Amino acid sequence: MASVSSHPSTSREQDDVQLFTPRTGARTLTKLALTAALIAGGLATASPAHAAGFERGPAPTDALLEAARGPFTVATTSVSSLVLGFGGGTIYYPTDTSQGTFGAIAISPGYTARWSSLSWLGPRIASHGFVVIGIETNTLYDQPSSRGRQLLAALDYLVEDSSLTVRSRIDSSRLAVAGHSMGGGGTLEAADDRPSLQAAVPIAPWNTDKTWPGVQVPTMIIGGENDSIAPVATHSQLFYESIPSSSEKAYLELNGASHFFPQTTNTTMAKSMVAWLKRFVDDDTRYEQFLCPPPSGLAIEEYRHTCPSS
Repeated sequence: MASVSSHPSTSREQDDVQLFTPRTGARTLTKLALTAALIAGGLATASPAHAAGFERGPAPTDALLEAARGPFTVATTSVSSLVLGFGGGTIYYPTDTSQGTFGAIAISPGYTARWSSLSWLGPRIASHGFVVIGIETNTLYDQPSSRGRQLLAALDYLVEDSSLTVRSRIDSSRLAVAGHSMGGGGTLEAADDRPSLQAAVPIAPWNTDKTWPGVQVPTMIIGGENDSIAPVATHSQLFYESIPSSSEKAYLELNGASHFFPQTTNTTMAKSMVAWLKRFVDDDTRYEQFLCPPPSGLAIEEYRHTCPSS
């Protein structure tokens, strides 16, 4: 990847993008070449959203959601640490310009961790039709409240920064947050602070605040049965129970999982997470079948839910 100039007046994206395709892996294109491809593909004539929500991609199946990549080819671009409000990161986005704009998700790593600890999630989620920004935090030791503010700052950057090439691909009304550990605690903070968000996914969340009666954002909490750092009995379950039943919510507990289950590829987590984001960020009711009736299997210890309302 090309390096980013440290001069404040320069663009804060890197000059190259990395393309991930479902079959061929990664290859690098310059922005100039990518821009030409977008023009040839008719970016200016992107089709409007479907009448029933914002359907993106083919009808979902178990096989599609359990695959390492979804139906969209994904490109990446880096964000410099010179941005305001968070510590930079990586953006993943679909290269398809024929289906209109996409919802966007900001994801935070946990305490002392970098985005690289969760980076498998970037292309995985983006390949289902989302723009994903995996953030670096201002410091490795930022607490949940700070991580929540940084998640919101990253979303604001995506939709407001005029220097960002991918900005035109994003529907600013369809935004979501997610994060691991203190990043999961920050996800709850962000959802509480900004009720206009469309979805939140705290993963093995840690927070000293155990009650979230003000959260209105559809929230899926994913915990690990054997988590000894943020035990589900004193974290994930309490968070879930405190969110009012008038809000859409779900609690997925993974059988035998430790606190660090999101740091390696986890198909059960990814499948439920994508289904939740598709249902609430895209308002795509085709994905309700993966949420209600509740999913089951050897990988799932427990699942609680309110069942999405169509």
